[in-house]
Amino acid sequence: MSNPETTDDHDVVDILVADHREVEAIFVELETRQGTPEHRRHLVDVVIAELVRHAVAEEAYVYPIARKALPDGAEIADQEITEHADAERTMKELESVDPSDARFDQLLSHLTNTIRHHVREEENELFPRLRAATAREELVDAAGKVTAVKKIGPTRPHPGAPDHPPANRLLAPGIGLVDRIRDALSGRPRSLDELPERQQH
Repeated sequence: MSNPETTDDHDVVDILVADHREVEAIFVELETRQGTPEHRRHLVDVVIAELVRHAVAEEAYVYPIARKALPDGAEIADQEITEHADAERTMKELESVDPSDARFDQLLSHLTNTIRHHVREEENELFPRLRAATAREELVDAAGKVTAVKKIGPTRPHPGAPDHPPANRLLAPGIGLVDRIRDALSGRPRSLDELPERQQH
């Protein structure tokens, strides 16, 4: 995702909120049901890649901070991971459904609702509490780690992959490499910049 550069001005919350805004913009475009089925397929591929990278980064570096810094951090992290797993199962189904199939819009609607609920919870509850309970330096350090793991992490849903450190941190680069090879071979876009429709202009 086109995040703000990780500088002293940005902490991990800034990075994650920027991700949320980018995903929401794609959801809004998809909800208009405009464009060819191929364009809608490409938008869904991009939103899946963005959401997977975002979830992997949160599970590797943000939820461990919550577990440590907040009295109910373990419960919150477990709930967030459960929501990620639900979204990932929907994304896995959505990957294989043709945009002209009625199930495409049903699955997309379920995914959109799940993610919007998740974003509201994080932005209204978790993120303000993390900022209040965690040293700024730690959140700035986490921003760098999140940005780095998103560059090498998975771009496709893997519902069976580990979602807790250290296993998820160890496996993410290998799974990510396989995903990026598959994306390159299939021509699957992973960001808005890679959309064929945008490259023609």
